[in-house]
Amino acid sequence: MTLEQLRIFIAVAEQQHVTRAAGQLNLTQSATSAAIAALEARYDVKLFDRIGRGIMLTQAGREFLGEARAVLSRAKAAAQALDDLAGLKRGALAIAASQTVGNYWLPPRVLAFQQNHPGIALQVAIANTEQVAKAVHDGRADLGVVEGEVDDPALSATRFGGDTLAIVVGSQHPWATQSRIVASRLTGTSWVLRERGSGTRALFEAALQRTGIVLTDLDIRLELPSNEALRAAVEQSACATAISDLVAAPSLAAGTLHRVRFDLPGRSFYLLRHKEHTASRAVGAMIEALQAE
Repeated sequence: MTLEQLRIFIAVAEQQHVTRAAGQLNLTQSATSAAIAALEARYDVKLFDRIGRGIMLTQAGREFLGEARAVLSRAKAAAQALDDLAGLKRGALAIAASQTVGNYWLPPRVLAFQQNHPGIALQVAIANTEQVAKAVHDGRADLGVVEGEVDDPALSATRFGGDTLAIVVGSQHPWATQSRIVASRLTGTSWVLRERGSGTRALFEAALQRTGIVLTDLDIRLELPSNEALRAAVEQSACATAISDLVAAPSLAAGTLHRVRFDLPGRSFYLLRHKEHTASRAVGAMIEALQAE
């Protein structure tokens, strides 16, 4: 049994799909299937049931998954110890970031870090706040950067920086010619919003509740999983949305979106770490870099 076989087994178990796991690992489908087959043959145990085109863990596979994760975690800790001995001349750092942070705030800062520490291999994944928190919780990411609060006792959350939420509309919307609206008018238009689990959506929902409005009072026509899709949809429709000013800035400058004055709270960003995982020197250096703003 090799660490590579364990890594492949875990990826296939999490994806429940050989092709998707192979893509995640940058391997061929045949190499991925062969690794699983070798494990099953070596120990004469069936780890997956093949059901149509899909796969599912067997009972043995479910029990083995925890052990496999534990072994890889120890191997990663051993590699981290050696990397630390070499200072920041080499190493690896996996960051998961929520969409607003990951697409707009984080990239120049990650690039600056990489230029200062070219020996550190950086991997950045972008998802929504809930997915980022889960990646850190499960050990798939060393560090999470999100714009929403996270309720997970296993994680530490350090507040820093932030942005401001804005209500914006396209040129076709009646509010495009108005500078300010009152809360009672929010229910009189159609909305396009981010999906459940998004920090942007959670903050907007909390702000509405302070005015006595719940999200179900709104006419929500569409939910979209990315800020770019949200911005494009509102630019071309008569719907409103709530979005980060970082996301809206290019369209506001171009005149394709109009900001409606309505008091929405600013929000902080949060650095997420697993409380029980020892931070490598690379993680510590990245945290210092991000908090230096």
